[in-house]
Amino acid sequence: MIRLEMKSLKELLKGLEIEEKIGNDNISISKICFDTREIVTGSVFVAQKGTKVDGHQFIGQAIEKGATCIFVEDMPSSLQASVCYIKVKSTSRALAIIAANFYDRPSEKLHLVGITGTNGKTTTVTLLYRLFISMGKRVGLLSTIENRINDEIIASTHTTPDSVKINELLHKMVEAGCEYCFMEVSSHSIVQDRVTGLQFSGGIFSNLTHDHLDYHKTFAQYRDAKKMFFDHLPKTAFALTNMDDPNGLVMLQNTIAGKYTYSLQSGVSDFKAKVMECNLDGIQLNIGGEEVWFKLVGKFNAYNLLAIYSTAVLLGMDSHETLVKMSMLEAAEGRFFTIQDKKLVVVVDYAHTPDALQNVLETINAVTEKGQEIITVVGCGGDRDKTKRPEMAEIACRLSNRVILTSDNPRTEEPEAILADMEVGVSSAYQSTTLTIVDRHQAIKTAILTAKPNSIVLIAGKGHEKYQDIQGVKHHFDDVEETRKYLNMRT
Repeated sequence: MIRLEMKSLKELLKGLEIEEKIGNDNISISKICFDTREIVTGSVFVAQKGTKVDGHQFIGQAIEKGATCIFVEDMPSSLQASVCYIKVKSTSRALAIIAANFYDRPSEKLHLVGITGTNGKTTTVTLLYRLFISMGKRVGLLSTIENRINDEIIASTHTTPDSVKINELLHKMVEAGCEYCFMEVSSHSIVQDRVTGLQFSGGIFSNLTHDHLDYHKTFAQYRDAKKMFFDHLPKTAFALTNMDDPNGLVMLQNTIAGKYTYSLQSGVSDFKAKVMECNLDGIQLNIGGEEVWFKLVGKFNAYNLLAIYSTAVLLGMDSHETLVKMSMLEAAEGRFFTIQDKKLVVVVDYAHTPDALQNVLETINAVTEKGQEIITVVGCGGDRDKTKRPEMAEIACRLSNRVILTSDNPRTEEPEAILADMEVGVSSAYQSTTLTIVDRHQAIKTAILTAKPNSIVLIAGKGHEKYQDIQGVKHHFDDVEETRKYLNMRT
């Protein structure tokens, strides 16, 4: 276990703009906390204003538990003489900066590459991690599925962790000798300052489609959140963007980083690829002037593969060795994962946005034979963007022969209400081929047991997840596990 020496408060304040400071700042700090449950004697407590809870309400509790320094946006009316109070414009930004200082600014000691976009983040960072490991490098990974420090696996709870956890993990990576770290950068983390204070060696933009409008409210705000990541890249970094996405070049408008593009369609991009063949076993690309067969499936993965190749080259890897190693890579967990028996193919995929669902279904349609049936099981998450629900249902109906609408992670919403929103997207033409089954177990069972021989069943929305979130309780649920169980019932 890595133990850090205590830091002086003055060390933590490096690079931070302070509006007001009251109390003795000549103190040592043992820990950075924004949750009072984590406080030990000598901690800093950062009072953040969240969407549901205001940390300023817990300042008294933090001091009782041993906090000796409090960061605030609003100075309390009652102050304790033994405590140092520091007022800043944004405590979320302050948290990120002091966390980086506390952990000795680890992002500056390795090559940190972040990817942002609606789809493709997990696949890209996971395969970059595996690629560089296969090349003998020491590598870290921060992803939706898991975090890794070389071979050590650390559970992941968010697409992008909080700023304290990010810096703690990066510090451990540096201590473990990691040269590279590949991380997903969500739009939430950008606007919430979770990646503030990190020095990136590179940034990748995958694509931008309908998602997270429950949080960002408008598509323009969602786009601008992604753009902020590139706006803050340093001059020494590279900014790599998908030129085929309508918003790809927008990401490069204000960055001072080196600008690079990748494309399957444009002849003027820096990195190009062409799809030569695609089926359920993989995809053949002409990439970097060489024809290579990859184990990933679908045109959307052609973009992911091209982004991975481009990133490796920009990081100084040999292009031929990169392609050889890439040809051996397999898909990230829950990303177009196929399970086959003699008479049925089931695809489990994390697709939970309209664009991702359309990409997966178009890929399946492109490889189906005449008379081959496509059955799609799909739901939408609760407490999330409601406007995409009818759109998801419409896409599933249009690109499938049969559809079963079901629960995803209903969270605090009633599953029936979510499904009612989805049913709005089912036109009269598709009523007879669409079922609504609230229970996800039964939906998967119905799809697999009623499928004709040689059918393809898509189970979309949860992918790698091993739980179903219902009213704040996470119940064990694994789409792959369910699939295998019901496939066995067919034999």
